[in-house]
Amino acid sequence: MWMWASVPASRPAHNVKRINRRPAADIRTSSKGVIRAQHRGLLVICPATMQASRSISLLSAVGLFCLNHIPMQARSLVLAFDSDYHSPMIVEQIWTANAWRNFNYLIACPETGEALAVDPLDHVRCLGLAKDKGWTITQIINTHEHGDHTGGNQAMVAATGARLLAHHQAGDRIAGVDVGLQAGDVLTVGRTVEIDILDTPGHTLSHVCLLTRTDAPALFCGDTLFNAGAGNCHNGGHPKALYLTFTSQLAKLPDNTRIYPGHDYMLNNLQFTLAREPGNKRAQELLAALEAHDPDNALITSMALERAVNTFFRLDNQEVIDGLHQEFPDLPANPDEKTVFLKLRELRNKW
Repeated sequence: MWMWASVPASRPAHNVKRINRRPAADIRTSSKGVIRAQHRGLLVICPATMQASRSISLLSAVGLFCLNHIPMQARSLVLAFDSDYHSPMIVEQIWTANAWRNFNYLIACPETGEALAVDPLDHVRCLGLAKDKGWTITQIINTHEHGDHTGGNQAMVAATGARLLAHHQAGDRIAGVDVGLQAGDVLTVGRTVEIDILDTPGHTLSHVCLLTRTDAPALFCGDTLFNAGAGNCHNGGHPKALYLTFTSQLAKLPDNTRIYPGHDYMLNNLQFTLAREPGNKRAQELLAALEAHDPDNALITSMALERAVNTFFRLDNQEVIDGLHQEFPDLPANPDEKTVFLKLRELRNKW
């Protein structure tokens, strides 16, 4: 459960926020000078462009960390920390390692052990993890109707007897739906977890996202929003609806909202961002830092980071607009944000 922030490298360590009290970290340095220090409560990544030294000490005794010998000329440091240390909610992200690069999720109440399974395509992994944790899956939710999100339903229901939930208009395309969901509905999991349902058309017209009522909200966004990208609209969706979902709902989420997408496309999406906005330093640093990206231990971005590196949130960026003029000579001199979004989605379809 990671949340991203950016702290100037020149800022003294005592200005870095308290994280939590956890054991010492595993610190590794790649051949290209990328430092990755990680433990359950803290992740620090120093991009190769920073030429950071190996000297990182994590002062877990007081819940602070200190970065020694980071060059003053380094622009920024990509940081991530677990902001849900005493959370009323436990999230497990499950990497399926399949050809579609799916993520499945379990959201659990730590008090009762009740759990909600989100798009549990890999029912074997989901059921196995729930068993290992001692959790009882009482609800299953499909963010939308595509088979790579619904394919585990039958086995999950048979094994758990859980209720199946989905968008209220997806019932004729998802077998066995028990509860149809609409915008404004609130799900509860056990005693401590509350989740708002968002109606988020675009990838399909029967798509829901889940937004938790936690201090640091978590967005389970299926195929609507990806890390540094946006869902396609090939199979039952519409790019104009996706644009409205992005601008009227997702763009209004607070910066500390954590993003849990349905697939791992982060590296390819960052490359697309840099194709459209080559001068995006944050995207450059993040791509360099993720050279050894492991989806089984994925980084969870925040809305703040998405606004910095996701081109579909950067619709007024002049470099993005200038690049679109090269691709589409008939584009108006000052295109509106909707036009920019639709043209970006058109280009991403071919990427």
